[in-house]
Amino acid sequence: MDSPAMGAPLPPSSSQSHRITPPHAANHNHNLDHLSLSAPQASSLLASAGPPPASGPSIPAGTGPGGTPTTALSVYHLINQLCQRPPPSAASATTMATASTATANGSATPGSTTIGGAAPTPVKDGSESARETALLELSKKREQYEDLALVLWHSFGVMSSLLQEIIAVYPLLSPPALTAHASNRVCNALALLQCVASHHETRALFLQAHIPLFLYPFLNTTSKTRPFEYLRLTSLGVIGALVKQSDNSQVITFLLSTEIIPLCLRIMETGSELSKTVAIFIVQKILLDDVGLAYVCQTYERFYAVGTVLSNMVTGIEETGAVRLLKHIIRCYLRLSDNIRAREALRACLPSSLRDATFVGLLRGDNITRRCLATLLLNLSDEVGQ
Repeated sequence: MDSPAMGAPLPPSSSQSHRITPPHAANHNHNLDHLSLSAPQASSLLASAGPPPASGPSIPAGTGPGGTPTTALSVYHLINQLCQRPPPSAASATTMATASTATANGSATPGSTTIGGAAPTPVKDGSESARETALLELSKKREQYEDLALVLWHSFGVMSSLLQEIIAVYPLLSPPALTAHASNRVCNALALLQCVASHHETRALFLQAHIPLFLYPFLNTTSKTRPFEYLRLTSLGVIGALVKQSDNSQVITFLLSTEIIPLCLRIMETGSELSKTVAIFIVQKILLDDVGLAYVCQTYERFYAVGTVLSNMVTGIEETGAVRLLKHIIRCYLRLSDNIRAREALRACLPSSLRDATFVGLLRGDNITRRCLATLLLNLSDEVGQ
């Protein structure tokens, strides 16, 4: 499958984004200049005056460590750190020094310097560690501040910075060279994208900007090392956050048009159990939508691809006993049986272990899944014995 184009348009920052600034900061500076007060006097005067009047609706706040309220202002300094870039003058000076050194040593490796003829050393500006720290701290605040997604989306430069973090690891995908440190860093950026994808006010904007396309190269990787597995799992989490919502018809249409199903099927075959679980959850949510079910059952090739992977997973579960996967597989088969053409095909290709008592022990106590399996067999009862 050809990878979708990565040059997806992003929402114009001039119309949909603005920089978050502390409220009343300009008024405070003006008052201090006018009164000519010392800093302690000014602080005392402002404290006695009470809090500034609200200029608009208040932002719901969560609770941080120690009971500290988590608000937009409390993440303002982290957003500044995330969006930091070296000054143009410093960047130009670094580039010139790098070029001169490379020329003198007979090498011209981009983004590196050579000291005393030794191996090239990457140039790292001072804001690099600050951005990495900001990514980590912001990702920790997802559960503390329910409207963090709004702050991230509407703050100038944040989404561009997150996409730069993602694009920066593309060269490490093939040949596989992703380190654990690089994987952790980009996964922190993906966690913030998942926050934006989950929020009902930013989900549509997230799709309109085609941001999920930037994650598809990660889903298309096949390396089984821990950094790559973690990267795929976190990327699947972003897609899963999109389909998890109830009003997801727009999401399903977008994912189908960008060929997400083949990527999920590959992970369902070769990924870890956790990655397989998230991937089949995405496929299940697509099938639950009428458009998704019609898409899969439209051609024999699509149905065969999905059915083959599901059948192989059933065979694997006979050995591993992965009950979480089995629940999703049964629900996928049940939904496929709602389509007349798929129902006829399933009567011939449904795995025999789902017809007999192979999984009775695994499903003991799970009445919902057992009922789903019974309904599936009932739908196929013309050919499947009871």
